[in-house]
Amino acid sequence: MSSLIHAVSTIAHPIFQFFGFLLAFFYSAIPNYAVAIILLTIVIMGALTPFTIKSTKSMMSMQKLQPEIKKMQAKYKGPENRQLLNDELMKLYREEGVNPLGGCLPLVLQAPFLFILYSVIKGLSYTTMVKGALVAQPRYIPDTSKMYTNLVHSGGQIKVFGMDLSLKSFSSHGSFMAAVPFFVFVAVAVGLQYFQMAQMNTRNKKSGQTMPSQQQAMQRFLPIVFAYFYLVIPAAVVLYMIVSTAIRIITQDLMFRTGVSNPIKNGVERVLPPVEKKPDEDVKTVNPPAKPSTIKSQQRSRAKKKRKAR
Repeated sequence: MSSLIHAVSTIAHPIFQFFGFLLAFFYSAIPNYAVAIILLTIVIMGALTPFTIKSTKSMMSMQKLQPEIKKMQAKYKGPENRQLLNDELMKLYREEGVNPLGGCLPLVLQAPFLFILYSVIKGLSYTTMVKGALVAQPRYIPDTSKMYTNLVHSGGQIKVFGMDLSLKSFSSHGSFMAAVPFFVFVAVAVGLQYFQMAQMNTRNKKSGQTMPSQQQAMQRFLPIVFAYFYLVIPAAVVLYMIVSTAIRIITQDLMFRTGVSNPIKNGVERVLPPVEKKPDEDVKTVNPPAKPSTIKSQQRSRAKKKRKAR
């Protein structure tokens, strides 16, 4: 296992150095570790925004297919038809070019960046014994950078507002109060993910669309999985997740406002429930009887026409 991790780290080393260089560059402009991480997050999310847009459109396509999917589910009921139903659904997805899990793409894409940032942050706080003394030797950033110098002087601590962002929620913080901000970070990160999902679900309800059960299950499950990782990764990486989720929320809101993700504007018709007719509506309307004065005028008109004909 250790040999596999070493091999992966060796292959990804240039990537770690690239992100470390960006982090050091931002720190040189504004010497604050949190600000540097936020700026790096903005760059990463700028690259991921096209995938967020694609993911939203994929969810809209799935919503458009819901009436057809429900028909198939009604047609192929029972466990004996489950395989046939799955085959028909996969055929429908291929024909329409829809990925049923496409709505979860932004969350899935976060995994590689979590690994990269975890490795870079861990490298920033790397220490080693030199002549019996513990000395900081930051990795992945230029040794001529301002960040490198400050990390060496701080002993590898990534200090921001009294917090060492290189520590995790369950690291040794010295006191309970010192650990509270780290758990707040985790709570905020998970809360923002659920808020983003609620934002999407509310929009779907307003447009009369229903979200597929697969997407609903993934939405509920993924934040819980990420919550575990937030507890065992450095707070600097959790900060990245907080900022990235906030950016996705803003992007999603702009898409709603501009109509990019509006199902009505993008060809997804709103399916309305059938309106129940009242008993009175089934009775055919009968023309009211004509007034006597109207009948007499009609008779006189017919009499005149007969006289002229003679």
